[in-house]
Amino acid sequence: MVATTHNARITGPVPYATPDGKSKTIPVGPCLVEQMDERLVDIIWGKNGERSAALPLEQVEAAKDSGRLVLLD
Repeated sequence: MVATTHNARITGPVPYATPDGKSKTIPVGPCLVEQMDERLVDIIWGKNGERSAALPLEQVEAAKDSGRLVLLD
């Protein structure tokens, strides 16, 4: 599967798990959304794209449905 990348914006809390198992939220602001495969989506944020989190597709769809993640293109 070829990765698909979209410009997006986080408008509300979108949680993700850190490698040590703690839960954090992706900050409000611009991001990139890259679908890695049928089940995982990478959300990339930060001034230079230095932060990222891989989320299950279902969680990303729920964030889109609730308006907390808005695709811009």
